[in-house]
Amino acid sequence: MKIFNQMKDLDYILTHLGENHEDYFHAVSPPIIQSSNFTYNTIESLRNAFRDEVNTPLYTRGTNPTVSILRKKIASLEKAEDALVFSSGSAACSAALIANVQAGDHVICVEKPYSWTYKLITQFLSRFGVSYTFVDGKEIQNFEKAIQNNTKVIYLESPNSLTFELQDLAACAQLAKKHGIITICDNSYSSPLNQNPISLGIDIVTHSATKYLNGHSDVVVGVLCSTKEMIKKIFYSEYMTLGTNISPHDAWLVLRGMRTLDIRLEKSQNNALQVVQFLENHPKVAKLIYPFSTTHPQYELARKQMRGSGGLFSVEFHCNDQKKMELFCESMAEVFLMAVSWGGYESLQVPAVSFYQVHPGETPSLPFTMVRYYCGLENPERMIACFEKSLKLL
Repeated sequence: MKIFNQMKDLDYILTHLGENHEDYFHAVSPPIIQSSNFTYNTIESLRNAFRDEVNTPLYTRGTNPTVSILRKKIASLEKAEDALVFSSGSAACSAALIANVQAGDHVICVEKPYSWTYKLITQFLSRFGVSYTFVDGKEIQNFEKAIQNNTKVIYLESPNSLTFELQDLAACAQLAKKHGIITICDNSYSSPLNQNPISLGIDIVTHSATKYLNGHSDVVVGVLCSTKEMIKKIFYSEYMTLGTNISPHDAWLVLRGMRTLDIRLEKSQNNALQVVQFLENHPKVAKLIYPFSTTHPQYELARKQMRGSGGLFSVEFHCNDQKKMELFCESMAEVFLMAVSWGGYESLQVPAVSFYQVHPGETPSLPFTMVRYYCGLENPERMIACFEKSLKLL
């Protein structure tokens, strides 16, 4: 065994952890084990595979060698005992919640969660007798007031991915443990490099790994991290039953993307900081929302529990004309492509004005003057120049 196999630092995790080159012809890059099925030579070895399918390749809906390497790396990054890899972030969040409630239970969730998490709680779980309460998660007493005798889960997003409210994760974990409640935190905004909720006492961490972990806008993938006991529980129930696995090829693409995770995240974050500094005092900016900006109302908490704030921020502009706002966003598309998601190499914008006039009679909760931006890997001077030119249209 090589000496660096004992190390647990970041470069080891991203470059070497889980990779046994002797197992696959001494290839530097792990192969794509594009097999749905795995064979055994004896009855006893087949029995052992059935006994421990969470760790042993038997059928790729469960465990696959390429996916297993990815599981090890992500679990280590999140300082978790184990991880499962799903076909989407929504699948990971859904499995985490469904696994820990049953009819008659109650869930507490932060206000303004990811839209599909909101629908899971309000439209799916509610059909099966699970009640819910949404709370302003900025104050711990709001969680305490919402706890009922049948509360089983507190669901967190810190920060959330549009308006970037935070929760005090350590305080939430302490409160939940006092009442025997499971805590789940969507950590997609921060990535494991900027925040580790499990180290703060959270039970389950989920990610849309489509974002920073993959980083190339070519794979949809989700991750769930927790204890071996929790992972085994979810594997043999929600994971296997619902068939939410990722393909070996997609897992290999995520492994490839993670080689440069730290470099990409640092570049994206540095770009965002420069753009944020330009926008903070611009006369056309009404409000800028970025957890590592000193203007953010939870700046101190962000600095306390996060190591960085990534490339994602939102801006509300001074504008009273919806058409002008549309023209501004279309002009910005020269650099900031109009698209959902974040975490890739390309800069993006999600204009709130695009939510308007979608469904008749429905008024979005966000003002049409808000835009969420993601700073990719382009030159920040180009991003700022694009803002300078386009802001003249407002």
